[in-house]
Order: sequence, then C-alpha cells, then structure tokens
Amino acid sequence: MTRDLWLDDFRPGQRFTTGGATLSEAQIMAFAFEWDPQPFHIDKPAAAQSPYGGIIASGFHTLLVAFRLVLQERIFNAASMGSPGMEEIRWRLPVRPDDTLRVEGEVLEVRPSASRPDRGTARIAYTVVNQHGEAVMTFTVTHILKRAAAGRSD
Repeated sequence: MTRDLWLDDFRPGQRFTTGGATLSEAQIMAFAFEWDPQPFHIDKPAAAQSPYGGIIASGFHTLLVAFRLVLQERIFNAASMGSPGMEEIRWRLPVRPDDTLRVEGEVLEVRPSASRPDRGTARIAYTVVNQHGEAVMTFTVTHILKRAAAGRSD
C-alpha cells in the first residue's frame, strides 16, 4: 500500500499491516505506574497471583502502541483531521513482556462529506496481533481525512 494516502485513495476491503514493536517489562510497568497502576500491571508478586499469572500490559498502553505503529507507517498522516471516535474496543488476550505487536487494518467504509467537499470519513477496523499471530486487541476508528484535491500539491 502506498503511504500518505488521502480519502480518495482508500477503498473498502483495502488492507495494510504495520511493522512491529516489542514491549519490555520495564516499558509495561513504567506506563502502568503513570497511567494504569493496577497490581497486575505494576506489582510482580500480585500479578503472579492474578488470573494472568504475571505482569501484563495495560490495554490503554496496547492501544497507544497500536496507534503509534499505524502513524509510523504514514498511512493517513498527511490527510488526518482527527476522529470523532472509536468503537468496539476489545482486549482479547493479555499482552505480556517481550510480546511483539503489529497492527492489521482493513478499510470498512469510505464516505466523502456531503457538506464539506474537502474531506470525508474512512472507517477502519484494526486488529493488534502478537508474534504468534494471535489477536490481542480489536477496535474500529472513524478517521476524518482530507480529500486529495484539498491536500496534494501534485
């Protein structure tokens, strides 16, 4: 897939996959200490006694890593105008220290705006997978994107 896409470049059914990121135990715990200090994220003995059997990443950490991976691929960066929201966020499996995550995206819908011809929306379903190909998280985002004529200089 070509990068720096505009709304007009997206088609339903189009797919992309990002590079990966490996989360260390130190990264998982540092994020959790600041943003999600639950025992199974920050306390090794408590995490060992939890249903997870050890330290796991915060779901919010997983979400932010996934978002960063998509941005690093420059799929819609030039066209992005934000988002009105996310839907169907599901944490499917725990993310553990040394897991490597990558993101698979599938375009569900593309809609040019009826009232603002310079933009529109693209709904993209995201699946975050670990190094074993297991889905650890899924979510859908409606992205507001500029149309090609509004942003391209070519």
